[in-house]
Amino acid sequence: MRKTQSIVRRPETTTESADATRGQLSSIPYDLLREASGRLRVLALAVAALWIVGITLDHVFEPQTVRGTVGGLLPVADLIAAASVASSLALYWWAGREGQNPRVTLNAGLGYLVFTAFSLGLITHWDHSSSAEPVHSMISWNGILIMMFAAIVPTSPLRMAIAGLLAVSMNPLGMLVARAEGIWPFDSVLTVFDMHFPDYLLVGVAAIVSHVVTRLGRQVGKAREMGSYRLTEMLGKGGMGEVWRARHRMLARDAAIKLIQPELLADGSGRKADQVQRRFEQEARITASLRSPHTVELYDFGVTEDGVFYYVMELLDGIDLGTLVTRFGPQPAARAIHILRQTCLSLEEAHGRGMIHRDVKPGNIFICRLGTEYDFVKVLDFGLVKTLNAKDEGLTAEGGIMGTPDYMPPEMALGGGNAGPASDLYGVGCVAYWLLTGKRVFETNGAMAMMLAHVQEKPVPLSEKAGHEIPAALERIVMRCLEKKPADRYASARELERALAACSDTADLWTRERARKWWLLNAPESAAVADARAASTLTQQATL
Repeated sequence: MRKTQSIVRRPETTTESADATRGQLSSIPYDLLREASGRLRVLALAVAALWIVGITLDHVFEPQTVRGTVGGLLPVADLIAAASVASSLALYWWAGREGQNPRVTLNAGLGYLVFTAFSLGLITHWDHSSSAEPVHSMISWNGILIMMFAAIVPTSPLRMAIAGLLAVSMNPLGMLVARAEGIWPFDSVLTVFDMHFPDYLLVGVAAIVSHVVTRLGRQVGKAREMGSYRLTEMLGKGGMGEVWRARHRMLARDAAIKLIQPELLADGSGRKADQVQRRFEQEARITASLRSPHTVELYDFGVTEDGVFYYVMELLDGIDLGTLVTRFGPQPAARAIHILRQTCLSLEEAHGRGMIHRDVKPGNIFICRLGTEYDFVKVLDFGLVKTLNAKDEGLTAEGGIMGTPDYMPPEMALGGGNAGPASDLYGVGCVAYWLLTGKRVFETNGAMAMMLAHVQEKPVPLSEKAGHEIPAALERIVMRCLEKKPADRYASARELERALAACSDTADLWTRERARKWWLLNAPESAAVADARAASTLTQQATL
């Protein structure tokens, strides 16, 4: 699966544990609430623009409109419009802040609704002509506004009804204020309610719409429940499925859940769907059997009521090597060696159990903050794994080529039938090339051209591409991993790991302290949280 996460992952404050306002919103998935919060921001920005356009056109086409002033200078209508524009822009900015809880934003949006309705009601009747005019029942802008909010802002029907009643009552309030100021001396107070009773009818409609919207959100949340976990946020999506952040119902622990895309299961014949699900299940079983601390840990797996297969794995606080180099450039040799050795330890166990990964690439290798450890490597995604000591049982598509072309060994590019442990070591060589140079082994465009390059072309030595000094011993190791014939590469991941350890210069080791400083500089929140927790633990132990 191709990963799309591209940032350093940290403990977040925007998960369900941070909710200060649960209520009916607590059962709606977090990502849907975040999308609704985004729509509210767009609405606030649009309202600000409409206020500016409206008051400008009013000055251009109705300059003689009766309006009061403040201090004899500033028209009251302009002051109302300015306050409304300011509140709209404030909501737009506040809702867009990093880490802002969307539930809090959506609840604040109801207050914004009432304030905007008051401004509309006040300015509508403040600018009314003082001459007597017939009054007709009408649906006002406030009625339209509450309908828009009901569709955009998920909330309970009761809250929507209360906010809606307050909002539509701003029109009668505006009329009464205008009458008290002598701007619109209508005859009877009953005129107020006669004019705006359609808006009150719309409040009932808005409550019904709100009920439908929140119920649909809860149904989506229920459909996303995976065993004891609930999906809260999509982290990645690829050809084989999706990865989601999830929260355990009982434990205060987030996890990552990988699930197969239902549309992929439904595509093609029933045989293909069964083949995909069997391969997915094989990945879960294999990953669960691996015990290396450098292989992503599997917590649970199963099948939902509607046939979606999933498994639950640890949520990593880190960054993949593809993003690492893209954001921070080529890495020093000492750090590259440190990362590659841990990768080899993960592959060593897999190979010892008769398994190969077949998709070793920067996106499948994470460096993490794990407890007090920094730059701790986790190898991900054994989705293309093949068991060497058993028949493939047709789990690989006939004639299919599986893997990522940019990092594909020649034997797999030619058909994949001869893939073995040496194929993974070729992938390690490609990853090392990327880490040290910031470039792929071959820069050819197009999948077929890339695979042909891996089969036919000789890689350019690292020292010619890196632009900085590469230790000769390390360059020889990487270039040996990139040999075309599997027999010319290292015999095992263990042998490769030992070769990397032997070429380490003791004067230039990537130490724990160097790693911690890097994380403190480039991911300060993550490192600071770790240090704070460690200090808190020591303090508690000292008081026992």
